[in-house]
Amino acid sequence: MIRINLLPTKKPVKLPPVLVYGVIGLVILFAGLLGFTLYLNNKVSNMQDEISVKEKRLEELKAMIKEVQNYERDNEEFRRKTVIIEQLKKNQVVPLRLLDEVSEMLPKGVWLTALTDKDGVVNIEGYAHTNYDLVGYVQNLKGSKYFTDVMLIESRQTTIDSFTVYKFTLTFRIKV
Repeated sequence: MIRINLLPTKKPVKLPPVLVYGVIGLVILFAGLLGFTLYLNNKVSNMQDEISVKEKRLEELKAMIKEVQNYERDNEEFRRKTVIIEQLKKNQVVPLRLLDEVSEMLPKGVWLTALTDKDGVVNIEGYAHTNYDLVGYVQNLKGSKYFTDVMLIESRQTTIDSFTVYKFTLTFRIKV
């Protein structure tokens, strides 16, 4: 049997090598660009993850800074209150020591009618049976380690219920 092919035969189309190389080059270029794009997208994603982690850390650090500032403010307030308490304790001892020393040195025959303390200067008013008792009291006050500048301001003879007494006023400073 003989076969006859009446169909026109196709000649294989030969593409010019420049076109083939050009297409291959474009495919490689697009593959490279696609790979580079994926690489850059991955890098951007990693950087965004780092940024979010660092922002969280920044928020934590801001919270810590605020806590430290609150601690410092509370500490400063505590120190200020401590200084005030120490001052109050110091000032609390002064009136106690004043009354203790003044009453301890008080001899028989001398009594006090007024005692005022203003800014560390104490004024005492009172009566004494004799001038000798009054002088002894002033000398006792001068001998105290807590008082300075003891001065008898006034001493005059007066009568109370037919008794002759000496009314006196004296001042001194308290050593703090």
